[in-house]
Formats: sequence, C-alpha cells, structure tokens
Amino acid sequence: AEELAVQVVDTRKRVLGYVHPHTLTSMAILVVTCREQLRPKEEEELGVRVLETRKRVLGDEHPETLSSMHNLAVTFMSQGRNEEARFLMEACFETRKRVPGEEHPSTILSLESLVGW
Repeated sequence: AEELAVQVVDTRKRVLGYVHPHTLTSMAILVVTCREQLRPKEEEELGVRVLETRKRVLGDEHPETLSSMHNLAVTFMSQGRNEEARFLMEACFETRKRVPGEEHPSTILSLESLVGW
C-alpha cells in the first residue's frame, strides 16, 4: 500500500504541482500510512510539511488545514509530546468551534481528543 501511496504522491507532484490540494491530500494519506507502520519521524516530518503547506495555500481555517492540525496533534501525542499535542489540538478545536461550528462532527472529534488526553 505504501508503494502505491508514494507513487500517487509522486505523480500528483509531477502533474499537478506540490501545492495542489489533491497532492496535499495524497501526502496526508501517506502520513497515516507512516503512522500505521510505526514510523513516527517520517510521520511527523511529512505531517508538518502538509500542515504548513495547507496553511499557506488554503488558509488557517480551511477544513483540510484543520484536519492536518488535528492529525499532527495526534502524532505529537503518540510521541509523548503532550504539551505540544494539547496546544495544537486546543488551537484546532477553538478554530473548529467557529468554522464549521460547535456541533460539526470534526469539532466534536477534536473535543473528544482533548478530553481523552
């Protein structure tokens, strides 16, 4: 599965460009693949890159940016970096309360993560 995910990312970078939303989505999927394969360093490096690029391209309040923020917080928590994880998840939750709103499933997911930590 990883080989295919890498191939998709490489193809999208070549055809669409590095900052295209579809390329970033494929990279975000690769972050999850790294998590599932217990490769935290690669998971973090790629997760940071995706988040920073999405912020720059899509903006701080875009749903995909917030998804990347949430996922990076989970990465930090799995690495035992609790303060960084909590800070990032709180920022994600506060933004999600405004956009898309307090009752949206993604907002509730971020709240559940905070409560669980």
